[in-house]
Amino acid sequence: MKISYNWLKQFVQIDKSPEELSLILTNVGLEVESVDKVQPIIGGLEGLVIGEVLTCVQHPNADRLRVTTVNVGGAENLQIVCGAPNVGAGQKVVVATVATTVYPLEGEPFKIKESKIRGEVSQGMICAEDEIGLGKSHDGIMILPEDTQIGILAKNHFEMEDDFVFEIGLTPNRADAASHLGVARDLAGYFRSKYEHPNLSAFKTDNESLVIPVEVEDLEACPRYSSLTISGVTVTESPEWLKDKLKVIGLRPINNVVDVTNYVLHGLGQPLHAFDADKIVGGKVIVKKVAEGTSFLTLDDVERKLSADDLMICNTEAPMCIAGVFGGKTSGVSAETKNIFLESAYFNSVSVRKTSKRHGLKTDASFRFERGTDPEITVIALKYAAILIKELAGGEISSSVSDIYPNPIKPFEFDVTYNGITKLIGADIPAEEIKAIILALGIEATAESAEGLSLKVPAYKVDVTRECDVTEEVLRIYGYNNIEIPAKVNASLSYSIKPEKENTNNVIADMLTANGYAEIWCNSLTKMAYSKNLDEAVQILNPLSSDLNVMRQSLLMPALESVAYNQNRKNADVKFYEFGKTYHLINEKYVERPRLLLVISGAKQSEQWNQNSKSTSFYNLKSAVDAVMSRLGILNYQTDTLTDENFAYGIKYFRGDKTLVSFGAATKADRKLTDVNAEVFYADFDWSGLLDIVKKNKIVNKEVSRYPQVRRDLSLLIDQNVTFDTLKGIAFKTDKKLIKEVGVFDVYVGDKLPEGKKSYALNFILQDEEQTLTDKQIEQTMQKLISNLTQQAGAEIRK
Repeated sequence: MKISYNWLKQFVQIDKSPEELSLILTNVGLEVESVDKVQPIIGGLEGLVIGEVLTCVQHPNADRLRVTTVNVGGAENLQIVCGAPNVGAGQKVVVATVATTVYPLEGEPFKIKESKIRGEVSQGMICAEDEIGLGKSHDGIMILPEDTQIGILAKNHFEMEDDFVFEIGLTPNRADAASHLGVARDLAGYFRSKYEHPNLSAFKTDNESLVIPVEVEDLEACPRYSSLTISGVTVTESPEWLKDKLKVIGLRPINNVVDVTNYVLHGLGQPLHAFDADKIVGGKVIVKKVAEGTSFLTLDDVERKLSADDLMICNTEAPMCIAGVFGGKTSGVSAETKNIFLESAYFNSVSVRKTSKRHGLKTDASFRFERGTDPEITVIALKYAAILIKELAGGEISSSVSDIYPNPIKPFEFDVTYNGITKLIGADIPAEEIKAIILALGIEATAESAEGLSLKVPAYKVDVTRECDVTEEVLRIYGYNNIEIPAKVNASLSYSIKPEKENTNNVIADMLTANGYAEIWCNSLTKMAYSKNLDEAVQILNPLSSDLNVMRQSLLMPALESVAYNQNRKNADVKFYEFGKTYHLINEKYVERPRLLLVISGAKQSEQWNQNSKSTSFYNLKSAVDAVMSRLGILNYQTDTLTDENFAYGIKYFRGDKTLVSFGAATKADRKLTDVNAEVFYADFDWSGLLDIVKKNKIVNKEVSRYPQVRRDLSLLIDQNVTFDTLKGIAFKTDKKLIKEVGVFDVYVGDKLPEGKKSYALNFILQDEEQTLTDKQIEQTMQKLISNLTQQAGAEIRK
């Protein structure tokens, strides 16, 4: 949001420099991102002075040139060669002296140099208005009034004042500061002074010759609608002062009527809209919603299909404007407009926000209506705009103010205590200081006691509804930097349930990040098409769009969108993780389930000169899953293959009837929904269930064994349906004391083996914590292990 330094001075007295003011604004919560010096005219008329032509004679060597002598208030007069047909002695003119850079309306800037023109010395340039950006005429030089003082700077003569523009990063809760008046209110609070509204004493109704009745059918979407008419206007260019005001904050001047509405919008924060009154069919304005699918041509020449939820400003036959958002092509003010209908309304913020999102329209008006405007300023803004239009475009105010406001919006009323405010701030601020700040911000105190105040907060302060909100207002005006940090900080030890969720999350996140995974945060809102159990879907009552109309039931689908986003940008090798929640409606109760998601796709590692690139596989994901389980200290669990519609194939780790993690390949259907072409593997952890198990883990410290480990290998021929997990379980049951680890280092399936068979090569690590193993002990354990594998798994030992 752009705020003009000079414009602010119309509302509040300022004796601070722009640099000082930028620090003050930032300290009171209106963060100034930049301060730029701007000039209404490029170059700011720098180097130009007012001069008087003393003599003017024909150039001896050129018929169309004149040689002049010009007094610019210096010690010596200047000789200037001029080609303008209207130059003559005795004229007061604008002179560009040597070394001045001139900025014409068209073409590149150029620097004035002393030179010879057809043999005659020229020490400057007598300027036409288009040559210095003051107008479009190039018929001749600018001739100023006879009483113009010579020798003064042209910028002073034309009252050209430099301005400074503050770029303010306005936070969404500060709708009250979305204008020069709003910023002035905060400054008034800071300076403990007063701010001023525009002077409306010049407003009067000239006649009742053009009364246009208004009917509001939807008072919920439009609680207040104020209007009047002005007849006999002349639509033309705005005066320079108005154009300069708008250009300084980055707006393009259009015409005097539209420029006034923009001027009032950015000045007071109240959006206005001017209609061509002669184009209002039926001579009546109706504020209502129209039928679904109604076509409407907006100002940008785009034909839009309206929703039945869009509030429209209509005549008796058709819509004319999308209320609070954008005007229509056929009803706006043009050069031919003679009579106008001026609107100043208060629209429901939710209604405007939905309409703006629906049509993808972001305007200065919708920006303010979405956040909440002041319902009490509509008539003030309307009268102010009418005064300005009448002044700049002529005409007469041809109707009384129509103000439809059947259910006035009440201010927020509540009590605050001085003790409560100082306690929350953590500093002893005098009661009188607190009261002065509150009153300076425009908040009314209806009653006062020694303990506190009864307040009536204006409706435009949409985020100030409680004592803590008033405390925030007091603190930001008093100054966060004025709150001293105590020399001593008191702290107390508190008991927390172990494991601490955040710490555990961080441990796993650090481990995954160290292994090349990137953390992602996906939106909890997603599209209904991703919900596989519609009965459990948590639908949004007022969705911003059809793509954000339900809470996610799985972390996978939003994560697949992230995979697609990266793969479409040639970043195909991805490893993601996300801590998040899924949302379900079960037995009419809302349930949130904490989850951890791992996602991998693309190449296992980047291409290297000494090795080929390999695609990531299910086993790369399994390695990460096992690492997470191991890091959490969860080693005892059962495994089984997955029969789940959410996976093309995979396995799960579980205890009893509780699944701890399911992992495998994403289905083609899910990948197609999110436009992912490559294979994707993912793991879905029940994070809440894992934390419950971690709570019961006991940490035991023990020394590293002094006795060596022994490795033995076995090659087995087994049925293809026998899993490694089965073999591993048999091994540990054989001898829990001595067998420490079981691993597989080779798997073979091929035509050299009997049909339905596969070969596993396993290694076993044996160790006794109390003594060195003997060959006899090792042999006994291995023979027992071979016997159990043969009997329980049907294994055949290969020699």
